[in-house]
Amino acid sequence: MALQVLCGCVMLLLLLGPQVPLASAARHPALWPLPMSVHLSEDLLHLTRESFEITHGPNSTAGPRCFLLEEAFRRYHEYIFGYFMSPDDHLKFSGEAQLQELHVTITSADSECDAYPNSTSDESYKLVVHWPVAVLEARKVWGALRGLETFSQLVYKDPYGVYVINESEVIDAPRFGYRGVLIDTSRHFLPLKTILTTLDAMAFNKLNVLHWHIVDDNSFPYQSMAFPDLSKKGAYSYAHIYSQMDISIVIEHARLRGIRVIPEFDTPGHTESWGKGQKDLLTPCYQGSEKTNSFGPVNPILNTTYEFMSRFFKEISRVFPEEYIHLGGDEVDFDCWESNPFVTEFMKERSFGKDYRKLESYYIQRLIDIISSTNKGYIVWQEVFDNGVKLKQDTIVEVWKDSFYRKELADVTAAGYAVVLAAPWYLDYITYGQDWKKYYAVEPLDFAGTKKQKDLVIGGTAALWGEYVDATNLTPRLWPRASAVAERLWSPKNVRNLDDAYDRLAEHRCRMVRRRIAAEPLYVGYCEL
Repeated sequence: MALQVLCGCVMLLLLLGPQVPLASAARHPALWPLPMSVHLSEDLLHLTRESFEITHGPNSTAGPRCFLLEEAFRRYHEYIFGYFMSPDDHLKFSGEAQLQELHVTITSADSECDAYPNSTSDESYKLVVHWPVAVLEARKVWGALRGLETFSQLVYKDPYGVYVINESEVIDAPRFGYRGVLIDTSRHFLPLKTILTTLDAMAFNKLNVLHWHIVDDNSFPYQSMAFPDLSKKGAYSYAHIYSQMDISIVIEHARLRGIRVIPEFDTPGHTESWGKGQKDLLTPCYQGSEKTNSFGPVNPILNTTYEFMSRFFKEISRVFPEEYIHLGGDEVDFDCWESNPFVTEFMKERSFGKDYRKLESYYIQRLIDIISSTNKGYIVWQEVFDNGVKLKQDTIVEVWKDSFYRKELADVTAAGYAVVLAAPWYLDYITYGQDWKKYYAVEPLDFAGTKKQKDLVIGGTAALWGEYVDATNLTPRLWPRASAVAERLWSPKNVRNLDDAYDRLAEHRCRMVRRRIAAEPLYVGYCEL
């Protein structure tokens, strides 16, 4: 009997005889996130480390010089066989035909082998597994990367320990183009190895944006060449700094996995650490007519502020090849501005009255002009929109406040701005039990709006803020909870069956563990290693 999963059909149950107990979940394929269209046949092919190869297809526009694909071929061969194959597995054949190769064919004249992924990257692919050669076809290398992940997930062990794959056909593309994970390296510094491991796990879940909240009040770990005192005086210590080399390693590791790295440098609030290394950047606070020796947000009334920001963000635009920079703009405390007599005088001169949102808007607008001069786009937190800042039409607004986020989606899209949704996916809030289910249940387009408005929702972010997270617990807290967000953002809208999702996610979690990702368990059971 053949099984089909077409046009986003939910169930993926392969009939392999008697039902396999949960403890033996590794005995069947478990696709995560579920592709758009899947057809699995009962016909099995076997594979061995020694005889199976992943190669360029004969008509591919990308060849051996495409380092991105060459590295991916090596990596996925290792994922399939490298961690848990015994030396004599190739002797355990049970008569199935042997799959000899996977041919990867890029069809576009420009494969984008040497490019960076961007907001319009094509991640679609078609995978056909038939004897003796499987074919993975994609327009661009980004689709090939996603197809390689799917192929690796289709390989499993039969009851005799032989590696097998069903003859199959997969047609796939993501529902949303922006599928992100936010990490916070200011509250707690995350070692380079932890960030690279996070990127690996993101690729296993077909997530494609690392939102790097790199600095905040607590520390400034980014090493600026133009302003070295920012990290010298603002980081926790010399050991808690990301050098320019570290950042280039992160960016390249991400590129090879089809992941964008969007840096966030949040101002005018959340900037206490900035002031330690840059004199007169922050606003002095007053008690009556006297200074208090404390400081508030960035000082928006000084020309030196904008001279600094111009030099700083020109550097950022060179260091990060990504087309967007996240400018923050959230949670600005106006108390210090209100206490400062020079700021209040500035407000009067500009006829701002006592509305400090107008002062924030003045600052953000000037910052936006600086970013625009670097030919970068920008993302802002929702307060920037809420406070009436004049935004370019290609601005992306990130919605993060959980209360009434559906109304915020309606308001922002009605104004014509693209939206990234983070509000229901704050993974730093943890509860006992299977809280992945609440993340899985979210529907990003569940708000009152027209089709045109809903088309402006470009995706979402699983956010793991760092107040209580460092290298000791980031990975198990992030995975597989972020996997639930990944399927919601990749798979068709009607892929929602919790029972089916549990079965697939339990095995996907075990697969991540086999790939050295310390993902926490969903519930009672064990993984076949």
